[in-house]
Amino acid sequence: MTAHQMICHLSDSFRVTIGDKSVTPAVSRVPRKLMKWVALQLPVPWPKNVETRPEVDQMLGGTPPGDFELDYEELLRLMQRFTQQPRDFEFHPHPFFGTMSEHDWMRWGYLHMDHHLRQFGV
Repeated sequence: MTAHQMICHLSDSFRVTIGDKSVTPAVSRVPRKLMKWVALQLPVPWPKNVETRPEVDQMLGGTPPGDFELDYEELLRLMQRFTQQPRDFEFHPHPFFGTMSEHDWMRWGYLHMDHHLRQFGV
């Protein structure tokens, strides 16, 4: 993943959360509640190379990178919408974790951004 693809991936992930993009739910043998607890509560970095849903994978069905500055501005716009109060959307279920509380969504947003920004030394 390039830095530009990462920006588009993060944008697509926020679009899924706010309902602007559809994604297929993930299937796992690990219960959703356990997976969510481990990912959001344990104080360890997320593992690298975890497969994402094809709809938010820029090599498959995700939004392809275009103009870097415009894609970056779109990510900032989506982050603002994701965190705004009051919200103009209802959170959609996470493809791996299912339905989450507002607190869980904010934690996920932080950890997901942190995970990908660390890949590029930010």
